[in-house]
Amino acid sequence: MSSDLLLLSNESDCESVLPALSLLPHRVRVIAPDSSAMVTASGHELVVVDARDNLANARNLCRMLSSGGAGVPVFAVVNEGGLVVVNAEWGVDDVLLPTAGPAEVDARIRLRTAQRGAESVAGGPVTVGDLVIEDETYTARLKGKALELTYKEFELLKHLATHAGRVFTRVQLLQEVWGYDFFGGTRTVDVHIRRLRAKLGPEHEAMIGTVRSVGYKFVRPSRTNRDATGSRRADSAAQQGADLPPLAEQESDAEAADSGHHGLPRQAEREYSAPQ
Repeated sequence: MSSDLLLLSNESDCESVLPALSLLPHRVRVIAPDSSAMVTASGHELVVVDARDNLANARNLCRMLSSGGAGVPVFAVVNEGGLVVVNAEWGVDDVLLPTAGPAEVDARIRLRTAQRGAESVAGGPVTVGDLVIEDETYTARLKGKALELTYKEFELLKHLATHAGRVFTRVQLLQEVWGYDFFGGTRTVDVHIRRLRAKLGPEHEAMIGTVRSVGYKFVRPSRTNRDATGSRRADSAAQQGADLPPLAEQESDAEAADSGHHGLPRQAEREYSAPQ
């Protein structure tokens, strides 16, 4: 399973920092190690900090990431001589040597991202941007407004949001949301994704992203994107001289198009599938 990783380094590629990453299927974005990383980090599943040279700067960066509310695991890549200075104050989730092999690196990434997902579920509601998912009440709220979801729509949205940034194939989603005993085709996933996007609405449908030829992922919105969206909406309303349509009218249209309700299980819910 591949993950979206952010590497903070002055190098231009991951191979110069952690060669094993270039041999794995994970998607790695490399940016400079500065304070702007706080904004970018939230859109990834894990952050890797290049701490091979400037240990003091790397330590400050790791502490900022772990305490800044990004909610993303942080790994530090250090040379063997730097291991002695890494302690709990760094706030990192794990430490890697540049010589670590692909199997070791992949195992550490998989285990830590899976643990973070489990912690999110055990800790209460799953919150991603304006979306809040409450497992105990089968309720999903977007900007405080409850979404009218069927049981499977709720489970699919919760699964994607809990693992925000991770890409799932259609087969994986069938197995992990519908169960291994489900015999329908992958078209079922596409139908439910389309319904979820319609219920999220034009402003938020991009939360569920499509990775061409692979599958789907939940896109964690950055603070910059949310602010830009709000600014564009305000400018548009001012130019048109009218407010946006009432949210109640939008929900009425969605209700007419889909008969789902509050995410509670329904025996009569129909699963759509087609042979692959």
